[in-house]
Amino acid sequence: MSGIPLEPVYGPVDGGGDAEYPGVYPYTRGPYATMYRSKLWTMRMFAGFGTAEDTNWRFKEIIRSGGDGLSTAFDMPTLLGIDSDDPMALGEVGRCGVAIDTLDDMEDLYSGIDLGKITTSMTINSPAAVIFA
Repeated sequence: MSGIPLEPVYGPVDGGGDAEYPGVYPYTRGPYATMYRSKLWTMRMFAGFGTAEDTNWRFKEIIRSGGDGLSTAFDMPTLLGIDSDDPMALGEVGRCGVAIDTLDDMEDLYSGIDLGKITTSMTINSPAAVIFA
């Protein structure tokens, strides 16, 4: 539009300083060489309900429908670090997200999903260290 010629990617020699190329460690300019000009950003659907198996089914439906990213919704007991069999969890297990109590639950959650191709995001705070230990 301005008539100024543009290169597809600018590197360290173009602008001075210590900038690296995009798509090259330490990824300060982004994870992809041409960033979102050649690859659309990931669109993650926020999903989670019931058991890990229930949510795994939903995740696979999202992927079959063209989704390329998953964002996991956890139930309130999981968000608070409370096991599903705790009396304080009564009535809340799997209600507004997936119930995760064990490593087996996490394995079931992503069973059959190629995590090398499908990116994930998890909206969780305080119990994160315990869940991922």
